[in-house]
Amino acid sequence: MNKYLKITTEFCRILIGAVFIFSGTVKAIDPTGSAIKIGEYLESFGMGSFSWTEMLLSFNLSAIEFALGVCLLFAVYRKWVTLGVLIFMGIMTCVTLYLALYNPVADCGCFGDALILTNWQTFYKNVILMAAAVVVFFFRRDLTPFYTQKVQWFVPVFAYFFCIGFCYWNYAHLPIVDFRPYKVGRNISKMMEIPADAPQDEYSFIYEKDGVRKEFALDNLPSGDSTWTYVDAKLVKPGFIPQISSFELYDAENENVADQILHRPEAVLLLVAPRIEEASEKHATRINNLHDFTQETDGFVFYCATGSSEQDIAAWRKDTGADYPFLVADDVTLKTMIRANPGLVLLKEGTILGKWHHNDMPEPEELSLAVSDYQSYVYKSGNDGKWIPASFSQKDRFWLYIVSAFAVPLLLIWLYDFFRNRALKKNKL
Repeated sequence: MNKYLKITTEFCRILIGAVFIFSGTVKAIDPTGSAIKIGEYLESFGMGSFSWTEMLLSFNLSAIEFALGVCLLFAVYRKWVTLGVLIFMGIMTCVTLYLALYNPVADCGCFGDALILTNWQTFYKNVILMAAAVVVFFFRRDLTPFYTQKVQWFVPVFAYFFCIGFCYWNYAHLPIVDFRPYKVGRNISKMMEIPADAPQDEYSFIYEKDGVRKEFALDNLPSGDSTWTYVDAKLVKPGFIPQISSFELYDAENENVADQILHRPEAVLLLVAPRIEEASEKHATRINNLHDFTQETDGFVFYCATGSSEQDIAAWRKDTGADYPFLVADDVTLKTMIRANPGLVLLKEGTILGKWHHNDMPEPEELSLAVSDYQSYVYKSGNDGKWIPASFSQKDRFWLYIVSAFAVPLLLIWLYDFFRNRALKKNKL
């Protein structure tokens, strides 16, 4: 019995630890997206005045969740970590039950944009994790620790600050992994297409007769019976939803020119500034230089897309000397497109060839190289409009550096702890 109890406890430890680490990591990859989701929570709970805490909460939620997962996985500070996990899961289970019942936000955002669950799916997931948290808390002594008490302080401290640093890197640059539809290599036009044979929305229609209401399917409506009165329609099953449902860009004449932009034969360098009045101006000179490059080089055009007002655009022109054309778009679309204010997106016939944060502005040679490599992208058929670059080796190496930077210090501390403990036992003998 003790054997099976220990196996169950260790399994629950690994399950919760892995989920917490994954959840903290994907939030840390896109801290801006996590802050946006936290803002939705604050608004839904009537706490919009605390919007200034969004990014602070985003960083700390990611780091705390990540550190709890690491500590549980290595079974350090078993009493306090299992208690912390139990309290955390208790709060989140109650919150997600409220979300499932009243649906104030579309999804909980527990896994960011990496894995989107419905509110009910999230609640069921939390019920399972809550049960596992109860097991590891009450049977925490069965958890096998990886470190002795002498050095276990290092694990939570290192895990927390490592995740904070990782959050900041993704905030100050672009997320290392783009979980949103506007990925490099994707074709925007293709991702907006709806196949001819795509399933359509299915509705049921509510009619009333003699004070009694009844639902009818589309193919058996009581259209020939005038004694029934139409009341309402209810969506039963949603149809096909494209990954990008809308992409609109309006020029100075208030004309939607998005289709023209996506089908221009030239490469389009799009400066994206969701709120240009909040955009960083310290890179304005480099942006102006890139605009000059596109003016002087055949095969390039330059636009700025923003969700701001004409007054804010005029103020930006005055402060930065910008003379490039402006397009107006929904700021939510622009924030989804790139996590920077401002950022650069390079398009060629609707395909995204490159994206840059304002802290990583490209040189003109880099733009030319990206366009010249356009033909090396191999098209894959399908409605997602996905294009696969020839190589991902640079990103693979970057991930290797990150994993090594986290794993190596923990391994070195473990080796130190192991040999120190071994030497102490030998001396006692």
